[in-house]
Amino acid sequence: MIDHRIQTFLTLYDTMNYRETAQLLLMTQPAVTQHIQHLEREFGCRLFSYDGRKLERTPEAEILRRYADSMLYQERKLRLALQPSAGLSIAMGATKTIGEYALYDHAARFLARPENRLSMEVDNTIQILDMLRRGALDFALVEGFFPRSEFGSFLYRREPFTGLCSDDHPFAGRTVRLEELWSEHLVCREADSGTRAILEQVLAEQNHTLSDFRRVTCIGNFGLLARLVEAGTGITFSYVAVGEGHPELRRFAVDGWNIVREFNYVYLPDTDGERLARAFESYRITNP
Repeated sequence: MIDHRIQTFLTLYDTMNYRETAQLLLMTQPAVTQHIQHLEREFGCRLFSYDGRKLERTPEAEILRRYADSMLYQERKLRLALQPSAGLSIAMGATKTIGEYALYDHAARFLARPENRLSMEVDNTIQILDMLRRGALDFALVEGFFPRSEFGSFLYRREPFTGLCSDDHPFAGRTVRLEELWSEHLVCREADSGTRAILEQVLAEQNHTLSDFRRVTCIGNFGLLARLVEAGTGITFSYVAVGEGHPELRRFAVDGWNIVREFNYVYLPDTDGERLARAFESYRITNP
């Protein structure tokens, strides 16, 4: 099983404070120091250093963290594998659009087999990827951008990105000019969300920002955001799946925009994540 000194390292990596690490692990502060020194001797490198009074991680600590996360994940999966079960036990994550609008039928088919077990975390992209790094998830379904050099991945589906408004909005069913957007009230997701990142990137490519809209309101909950747009409060941009989940919303297009983004399975390399992701994928009826 994983060396208990690795657990000390991981806790210090997160807290960046010897005293707090000792408190969390119910150890003395000198014991924490001894664990870190042992690992530094074992691996022949410094893991932490001080810049004045500030504790900093070394590049070698970053490398050890990645490998340690993988080891913790594999240990957790080994313990599960040793428990007799005829089905699959999966811990997955999903970014908010996918979790709330794209997975219902798929998850229902998976859970229709009584032996299967599923836990699912739905959060923004940054939080989901962080949980994946820490080995808390087997794999995740992620919209938009993620560091491909750090994770393995394969395609779930491609999804068009579109404008959404109320049924009686002047944009409903139209293709509008870019300049028409700036007089609108934009209702958008929070800063760490995948849909907002896509909108900001598209605007930046045309030398614009969110501040060009007459008014911007940020909402972290899709249900509330959709209801505000349905009521005519403003317009939003999201995936087609969101519009399909809210029949009261109407689509509109922006002239020159033809935006399609990938939904991807994402997992840590050298773990069981890819096998479990492909096993979950096998329960999908169609592959759009």
